[in-house]
Amino acid sequence: MSGKGTVFVALFSGINVGGNRIVKMAELRSFFEDLGFTDVATYVQSGNVVFRAKKGDAASLTKQLEAAFEKKWGFNSRIMLRDAGWFERLVADNPYPEVAGEPTKLHAYALEREPAAEEIKRLAEKCTGPERFDIKGDVLYLHAPEGLGKSVFANLMPRTLKVPGTARNWRSVLALLEMAGRAGG
Repeated sequence: MSGKGTVFVALFSGINVGGNRIVKMAELRSFFEDLGFTDVATYVQSGNVVFRAKKGDAASLTKQLEAAFEKKWGFNSRIMLRDAGWFERLVADNPYPEVAGEPTKLHAYALEREPAAEEIKRLAEKCTGPERFDIKGDVLYLHAPEGLGKSVFANLMPRTLKVPGTARNWRSVLALLEMAGRAGG
């Protein structure tokens, strides 16, 4: 893969969940290519796209993508757009390296913004089960030893924290980092 520009990863929220808001990955790839992006690749059905943009920053590209997506598919999907360096830092800063080998029990949430201290405190008060979390900048790391599906705390997080975000398990995080590295090569 070649070309100048910046490699980004788009993390879509709320598509292909529970049989709703279905977007085929081949169509999503074509959508990005039709918008002029290159080196486009998708990963699993939950809406992960690695691509290269010749110009633009994450904020302007997010607005462009969200508007074009809603026009094409008729519903809004929040997109967390991050560059390859962000993924490198996310992996390097993992506060739970001892559970990285259990990728379905470790999750990273890309947050729209860094939570305020009072928001984090409110969330910490709700963390009474076996889970533990850490927030570093705009990333929330969650270790859910019984898995995300059985985590009561994971279900409380969005309503309690009130900072929009989207989660990926550690396997997806590592795969997206690898894909971004290949696109950047």
